[in-house]
Amino acid sequence: MNKPIMAKATAVWLVDNTTLSFKQIGDFCGLHELEVQGIADGDVAVGVKGFDPIVNNQLTQEEIDAAEKDASHKLKLKFNAAAVGEEKRRGPRYTPLSKRQDRPASILWLVKFHPELTDGQISKLVGTTKPTIQAIRERTHWNINNIQPIDPVALGLCKQSELDAAVQKANAKKAAEGTAMTDDERRKLVSTETSLLMDPEPAVPSSIAGLETFTLGSGEDEKPEVEETPDADSFFNLPDSSDDDEDEDDK
Repeated sequence: MNKPIMAKATAVWLVDNTTLSFKQIGDFCGLHELEVQGIADGDVAVGVKGFDPIVNNQLTQEEIDAAEKDASHKLKLKFNAAAVGEEKRRGPRYTPLSKRQDRPASILWLVKFHPELTDGQISKLVGTTKPTIQAIRERTHWNINNIQPIDPVALGLCKQSELDAAVQKANAKKAAEGTAMTDDERRKLVSTETSLLMDPEPAVPSSIAGLETFTLGSGEDEKPEVEETPDADSFFNLPDSSDDDEDEDDK
């Protein structure tokens, strides 16, 4: 940790209890020099109670004394063994409140277009939880009917390089396990520029037009026999009117 906890409250205590310069206090607390001057004038941090850095094991009295004697001396945060590795805490990525409603759309996009990604990889990319991912995978999410898949890179939830790295890692794991990939999955693993240069997929025929001329067993195309459409008289087997006229003449 490079800055003390409760930095503004610590600055209030240092202003009230030491003769340190505004710049020294500002550098130590991560504040601007004018902001520290505003604290001293009572214009900034009104009502904020001072936070003693000595009692809270963040600063030593010897360090303060040395800084008071030398205006160029910079305060150093006291080493705290319990804080080692605190900045490298592992866990889901933090997502701003303004973008949290976009996470289900990005999860649906990743599940749909990159099924090779694990729940852990998706969780790290967009900063979500595994139960949420599982609910979207199984389509049991409460708002699943209103969610539209959107690229998380376009939503600003992750970088393109991070997504590509996750996909390549999933691809390498799949190859190590000996799992065969489909053509669709191979297309998803390449970059957008490469995918655009690839040959288009063959179109699926929408009808069987032209197949009716092929006769099974012959191996050759044959013209279908066209039957003549019977006229109305032959359809109803009506007698010819001229025959009736000849019968009346014989009589």
